[in-house]
Amino acid sequence: METIPVGLVGVTGYTGMELARILATHPVLRLTRATSRAEAGKPLRALYPFLQGFPAGDVSITVPDAADLAGACRLVFLAVPHGAAMDYAAELLAAGLSVVDLSADFRLADADIYAAWYGLDHRHPDLLPQAVYGLPELYAARIKETKLTANPGCYPTSIILGLAPALAGSLIETDGIVADSKSGTSGAGRKAAVPTLFCEVHDSFRAYSLGKHRHTPEIEQELSKLAGADILLSFNPHLLPIDRGILSTIYTRLTSHRPVEEIHAAYEAYYADKPWVRVLPLGMLPETRYVRGTMFCDIGLVVDPRTGRLIVVSAIDNLCRGASGQAVACANLMSGLPVDAGLHLAPLMP
Repeated sequence: METIPVGLVGVTGYTGMELARILATHPVLRLTRATSRAEAGKPLRALYPFLQGFPAGDVSITVPDAADLAGACRLVFLAVPHGAAMDYAAELLAAGLSVVDLSADFRLADADIYAAWYGLDHRHPDLLPQAVYGLPELYAARIKETKLTANPGCYPTSIILGLAPALAGSLIETDGIVADSKSGTSGAGRKAAVPTLFCEVHDSFRAYSLGKHRHTPEIEQELSKLAGADILLSFNPHLLPIDRGILSTIYTRLTSHRPVEEIHAAYEAYYADKPWVRVLPLGMLPETRYVRGTMFCDIGLVVDPRTGRLIVVSAIDNLCRGASGQAVACANLMSGLPVDAGLHLAPLMP
């Protein structure tokens, strides 16, 4: 099969590193351009020695330039911060390329909501209607047809997949949902910052951004679509002293008494043709170590008859399923490839 040349803008962050890892062995998507202003001129293997011996390791890092990317690539991944991605996307789309944006710049359909939560006016609101939210389990058909995919956030991926069957099947109330999520420190990015230094994180556990985390409107937007009603939820993130992984424990109220076996069957039916979502057997709960480095989302279910609650526990790898692997899945669909091309990834066990 003919290879498809792709570019990566922002190769030095954790998501850029993970994209380089996955693309190094992809059967069709060939990394042709990798950009970084600070590291320009170096071969990619100098930045990431794990790429020694792979063709991707020989790619020379360049300064980001839309014209150069347009001449060398058919699709570009944007692994740059929000605010910067929107301008790159506009230039690349105008040049006829397809774009997968890993930032938050195109996840929210409403430019006013984006401005309110990100403190920044959207400079390209005209592009928002054509952006497709990149969750393959929900939007694969639309992703195949778009030129602009907004890659979901890591926390939202774990929560949306955890709640989709329950909301779509009216199994739970639409109010009073609480999502209590914990992430490894790579979710905070690779930049040097005191709160994520080893000695600040090791042997500790803390909450942060309670009531104001920027992923909140993204989660509410997608859950509202599933429920057919406005969703207001309490999203509470925490920082774990681990490198990678997200565990979300989601508390909901059942619409009526149902045995856990019935709910489990509904989840299995909903995800029957979605192999990356593994609904675990009753009595088993997810652990981050079993999804590390993979595209899997493991889901466990518990019904508390005393409180009438359905408790959903989901686990993903924040860098792979929650970011770079999901971006590759979207790129596969946009390129006419099987969604799982290059993504048969076994867990990175200790």
